Order: sequence, then structure tokens, then C-alpha cells
Amino acid sequence: MNFVIIVAAGTGSRMNSDLPKQFLDLNGLPVIMHTINHFQQSSDISEIILVISKEMEKFWMELCAKLNYDTAVHLTFGGSTRFQSVKNGIKYIQENFKIKTNDYIAVHDGARPIVSTSLIKRAFQGAYQHQAIVLAQKSVESIRIGDNISNHATDRNQIWLIQTPQIFQAELLIRAYNQKEDPLFTDDASVVEKIGNRISIVEGDSKNIKITYPQDLQIAHFYLNLM
Repeated sequence: MNFVIIVAAGTGSRMNSDLPKQFLDLNGLPVIMHTINHFQQSSDISEIILVISKEMEKFWMELCAKLNYDTAVHLTFGGSTRFQSVKNGIKYIQENFKIKTNDYIAVHDGARPIVSTSLIKRAFQGAYQHQAIVLAQKSVESIRIGDNISNHATDRNQIWLIQTPQIFQAELLIRAYNQKEDPLFTDDASVVEKIGNRISIVEGDSKNIKITYPQDLQIAHFYLNLM
């Protein structure tokens, strides 16, 4: 089986909105519903686990009722950090499904609503081959490393901009999330890497943006109309 954990427990503090970014309107639906829909339409996904904050449970239920949204998802709740939210999603899978050696778990940002089914398929194909993959794109910008006083140029061809979904053989991801949380964990790949596993890169998609700032909603609106 292939699972996806969609992490949507964040507060979206950079959006200048009282509502977390994953619940903001995008073309008539909340951002998170667009994200879920793309995975639901993917033939590579067996089960969808949605991780939201406990405080948003009532809001989510009311939203689903209002919009007659009945896409099948398993709901669980996040922690105070992304690491804890993903770990809760993994725990839900362990408690409700029998994990086999050929099962895979994808982890995706709820605020990335422009993830195409073809990109999902490419990511899983990479995971089947390498057991642990991230989607990424090479930087098109010049890169400098350091702070605003002391810095130096570096080869942008060696810089990869990471996206999600990130996909892992299920038992590997479970083992990685059994370790103690580290402040240096910035994504799931860094968690898996910490236990000594190699991470492979699969070419991402420039349209697979993460909604972070208000203008990103306008960009996402444009991209959705192209899908």
C-alpha cells in the first residue's frame, strides 16, 4: 500500500491572516482540499492521512459539511512541531494498518496544492528504486552562503530547492521517526538521513509551490487554471 501523510497543522503566520494558510480560499475551495484532491485522483495512493491541529477539528468538519466534501481521508492531529505532526501521522498508520515491506509512505505539505498526479507518479517511481527520495529542483538564481556581512559565492548547480512529497519505504520512515527530535530536522529527508540512510533526488516541478505569502495564492490560482 502507498500512504500519504498530508501535514496541515501549521499556523501560517506569514500570511497576515487569522486563518491558517491551508484553509484559505483558492478558486472556491480551501487550499487543503485542492491538495487532498490531487492525491485522491492519483492511482499511486491507497490511503490519505490528514494531520491538522486539534483546534481546527470543528472548523474542518463544518467546512466539509458546508461544501459537501466527502473525499475519504483519515483524520489525526498534529503536535507543536512538524516532526511531531508527521510522527502522529505515522502512528495513525501503524495503529490502523498492517505495514508490509513493500509499503511506502509519502509526506506532503498541505499548503502545496498544485501537485499533479504525474508528479506524484514520478516521485513514487523514484522511491521504488531508491527507497528514500525527495523532489527537488536546481536553483536558477545565483547563490551566496553566509550572512549579510560574511558570505561567499557558491556553484548554484550544486544547490537543490526541496519540495514535497518526499517518499520513503514505510519501515524506514517509521524507524527514522523513532529517534529523538533534533532542531536541525527541516524536513523528512533530514530525519531519515540522520539514521544513516542515503537520500536520492527526483526532479520536481516549478509549479509545485508552497503557499507561504499572500501573493502565492495568486500564483496558485494561475497554475490551477493550467491543470
